[in-house]
Amino acid sequence: MITIYKGSTEGLEQLTAYEDGAWVNVVNPSPQEIEELVSLFGIPSDFLTDPLDADERARIERDEGSTLILLRTPRKEPPDTDVPYATLPVGIIITHSLLITVSFTEVDVVREFLSGKVKHFSTRDQTRFVLLLFFRTSLLFLRYLKEINRMTTAVERSLYRALKNENLIRLLNMEKSLVFFVTSLRSNALMMEKFNTSGCLRMTEEDRDIFDEMIVENRQAIEMANIYSSILSDMMDAFASVISNNLNVVLKLLTTVTIILMIPTLVASIYGMNVELPYQHTPYAFLVTVAISLALSAVGILIFWRKEFF
Repeated sequence: MITIYKGSTEGLEQLTAYEDGAWVNVVNPSPQEIEELVSLFGIPSDFLTDPLDADERARIERDEGSTLILLRTPRKEPPDTDVPYATLPVGIIITHSLLITVSFTEVDVVREFLSGKVKHFSTRDQTRFVLLLFFRTSLLFLRYLKEINRMTTAVERSLYRALKNENLIRLLNMEKSLVFFVTSLRSNALMMEKFNTSGCLRMTEEDRDIFDEMIVENRQAIEMANIYSSILSDMMDAFASVISNNLNVVLKLLTTVTIILMIPTLVASIYGMNVELPYQHTPYAFLVTVAISLALSAVGILIFWRKEFF
């Protein structure tokens, strides 16, 4: 799907035809759409197909007067997905006349531009637009890292009395998200360093300030992702022991209850033998049997209580 926008500081306007200074957003393009873009703008076909690979690394390429910037961006997955957050590549193709973004599916950073959350940008200023894409990507990483931290805290509260592995699996899936984040953030950091030294786009002093701030945010995201990943890994090891200990406590309690219940059964079984038994003809035989059972059970409960089995 190809959508064309033209934006200024007042907002985005959707167009029906290609114009100079426009932004072309391409999502999961068909072979016919790829051929159309290649023939119209002289873009190498791999510039349009590489961003469709979910495992493509961040990098910068130049060919035939066009520049491809591959940026790894975070994406919040649907609630029914096991892994809550993932990363996907977004291709930013810079031509002489316009800028093209390519992705396999809708990504959150592009959605922020389309929804109007990003203010005061113009599609004609390609350098500022690309820097804002970088900057908003770093902010999204930080936002989702904080959400992962809150989710981890919520799972942690339910793990203290947990006996199943469900919450541990949730933590494992969040750790996978953190691994995706760390890998993508480091790849983005290398790409941004090359972007700074390659001079593929000229930056003004104001653009340079945005770039420096974006580098700081990206480094902070890398540090946060590493810290959260380390904490989550240690937490999983600790709570695996907690779950095992909780299960042992339950088994110990069940074993104690079984032993206590076995005492009256043992007394009743012995006195129920089909042989001559003491006091079997007295009217108090049943009461004596019950009293002995209760007394022995009370002794057993007292012993287990002192051993802290309850």
